[in-house]
Amino acid sequence: MTDFYLRHGAAGLTVLGVAGEAAKLSMEEALQVVERFVDRARGAPVIAGVSHSSVAQLAALTEQVMAAGATGVMIAPPGGLRTEEEVLGYFAAVFERIGDVPTVLQDFPFSTGVWMSVPTMARLVECHPQIQAIKEEDIPSAAKITRLRAALGRPVAILTGNNGVYLPQELQRGIEGPMSGFSHPEMLSGVHRLFTEGKVQEAHDLFDLYLPLLNFENQSQWGVAVRKEILKRRGAIASAAMRTPGPRLTAQDLQDIDRLLARLQQALAQRS
Repeated sequence: MTDFYLRHGAAGLTVLGVAGEAAKLSMEEALQVVERFVDRARGAPVIAGVSHSSVAQLAALTEQVMAAGATGVMIAPPGGLRTEEEVLGYFAAVFERIGDVPTVLQDFPFSTGVWMSVPTMARLVECHPQIQAIKEEDIPSAAKITRLRAALGRPVAILTGNNGVYLPQELQRGIEGPMSGFSHPEMLSGVHRLFTEGKVQEAHDLFDLYLPLLNFENQSQWGVAVRKEILKRRGAIASAAMRTPGPRLTAQDLQDIDRLLARLQQALAQRS
């Protein structure tokens, strides 16, 4: 899978993220995942998700993944934080424990249940130089990106997830690029490249070809099962099995995938 993503334009990898099955792994398995991706990436940056409600557990995993060769870590606030003071206090405790580890601050309230305001995020960036990038996944993402750019007191890369569904609008607002999963990463890298080259209309046209499939994958853990099935078909992984508890695709689901992939191939053939 590492070879597949790098071959299709990925500049680096994020592992143990939210859009996967990291929550079903033990600490030992999580470390093994990072070690194997770092080894296979052959120098490409690897960011490891280490989010945890326990600062002690987060710090322990951070130390281990950095020792294994990770470039940095990604941290989201744990569920249960309700006030600005609680968010600021949590991250102060985190950075006191992990030191100067390069960090991606993940803002994904749909997953965490924690809504961080723009002033709170700007304060975190001001207080903690370890934060070198923000993964912005709040909705509406484009509007929040614009407000973050205006509020941040120092240059910080802004990357986005949300399965890439809003990528053209986010690129228009000046993000550095996508940090998202998709069974066709060549779309993500291709749209980013075209925007970078100033070919905005062509970027939108390319994105539109993949949008039906992108929307179909954008269905939480069920969508992860869809993505794994497509990655298996494309030769990126050997098995599409989901760890329990997890969804299983039906014959009708597989037919929907067949239809979407066939229509995508037809659209790509017409484009070329």
